[in-house]
Amino acid sequence: MAEPRVSVLIVARNEADNLADCLRATRWAFERIVVVDASSRDATLDIALAEADKVAVRVFDDFATQRNFAMALATGDWVFAVDADERSTPGLAAEIRRSLADPHNVHRGFRVPIRSFVLGRRFRFSGTQCDLPLRLFRRDSGCWTGLVHETVALNGSVGTLSWALEHHTLPDTRTFLAKINDYTTLEAKELARRGQPFRWIDLVVRPVWVFMKLYFYKQGFRDGLEGFMFCALSGVSAFVRACKHRELAGMSRTTETTSGRRPGRLSMGSAA
Repeated sequence: MAEPRVSVLIVARNEADNLADCLRATRWAFERIVVVDASSRDATLDIALAEADKVAVRVFDDFATQRNFAMALATGDWVFAVDADERSTPGLAAEIRRSLADPHNVHRGFRVPIRSFVLGRRFRFSGTQCDLPLRLFRRDSGCWTGLVHETVALNGSVGTLSWALEHHTLPDTRTFLAKINDYTTLEAKELARRGQPFRWIDLVVRPVWVFMKLYFYKQGFRDGLEGFMFCALSGVSAFVRACKHRELAGMSRTTETTSGRRPGRLSMGSAA
């Protein structure tokens, strides 16, 4: 079987605690590419330069654009997107190489299960059991879209791998709260960009619904106290996103009102 050429793509900001282990776990790949956010304030860039095959520094605008920029640097036939806090296991690496070298493979992309470790605990429920993103695809067949929670627009069929990526995410509450702040800002901007109006139901009802869905329907209670914390803070995230969306929607209305008065003012004065 021909050896598959896989380019591993990683986007990173302030990931000095995670990046080295992530890169070492992907040494099986044809090449490893890291795009470092220009605002990183730790040793992320130094680690990338020491461990990766290609490194670029870029000002972050959104996740899809950042990942597409990394893909533009790749030369492999396939690209495999990995976050800095994720680990490719030997079993997953072997399955990827075997699947891509299979002459009977008809898929242009593959979904990869995610095994999450949250707040120091191995999670099996709380909605994490549903994580099956499209992470591996032919470089000429897809690209990322979306400002946050980006997805792959793929031209072709999709298969599913059996082995999982290990996701060591949200090690403590402080990190969780910081991530809520960052992600809700991007999510609110995306809602505003699409022109979606603010709804009171998103502020009052949706946070409770998110908690109930994750804790009861997705059985977060089976993940112990950490499961309760995760589900509760996920509800908080929905609340914060709605607050930020309301602010952006209000700013948009203010701008429209101001611009609507401007022609009248100009018509009464000089044509400056």
